[in-house]
Amino acid sequence: MSTDILTILQEKAHTFSKGQRTIARYITESYDKAAFMTANRLGKTVGVSESTVVRFAVDLGFDGYPSMQKAMQEMVLNRLTAVQRIEVANDRIGDQDVVSMVLHSDMEKLRQTDETLDRREFSAAVDALLKAKRIFVLGSRSVAPLANFLGYYLNYMFQNVHIVTTSGSVEMFEKIVGINAEDAVIAFSFPRYSVSTTKGAEYCRTTGATVIGVTDSSQSPLGQCCDHVLVTKSDMVSLVDSLVAPLSIVNALIVAIASKREKELSRTLDALEHVWEEYHVYEKRVDRK
Repeated sequence: MSTDILTILQEKAHTFSKGQRTIARYITESYDKAAFMTANRLGKTVGVSESTVVRFAVDLGFDGYPSMQKAMQEMVLNRLTAVQRIEVANDRIGDQDVVSMVLHSDMEKLRQTDETLDRREFSAAVDALLKAKRIFVLGSRSVAPLANFLGYYLNYMFQNVHIVTTSGSVEMFEKIVGINAEDAVIAFSFPRYSVSTTKGAEYCRTTGATVIGVTDSSQSPLGQCCDHVLVTKSDMVSLVDSLVAPLSIVNALIVAIASKREKELSRTLDALEHVWEEYHVYEKRVDRK
């Protein structure tokens, strides 16, 4: 179901029983909290049984509560303010061990990404980057480290890599003006989606450049304006976004491209080793007794 759940609640309001009206009211007024509750907890919060909550989800047209919860989460992740994120996170954590909760959440996002990432889209993205005359890497605000990390390694393999991490639309366009059909763009965007990144990707596509999006859904603002989408699961962890799975996909892209350009990369790294040695770029290994 792609319709906003709040719209569904409004359209079906006249069919609700007393218990269902209570659930609907809570979701409408506190969707930021309801989206991260189990069926059991939501039922206890509003004073109905868990089975009532499950039947409510089915009556709305979902195949069960997990599907309704996913719809709620997808809706709220881009709506929550920074303050609301902290409140929701604290409510989710409760008395749990923070380290275990975050690590298990990250592992789950890695598992989901492994299961859902379209390998054909991944291969197409690798081919596009290999064929490009120039590569532009777009990523602003919290995902700027992903753009910088990818760009850092691409610079070892290609001569014309441009990293664009500005958060302003005007600055974004100033850095990508002149892009054309011979170029490739890889852009990162996760909730709360950056407007400048989406606008930049849209512009690049109009020039004929191949645009690759790394985002959480093909229907995200960025996903809808890309030639290839690498759907990568992310999650909200308090004020910060979990970018563990996106970083793993970045690693996979680097490894895949490096394997295709092994000879060129070996020559570059061999030359760099001499430079690093001569100018003492890295600490020499010291055996500790």
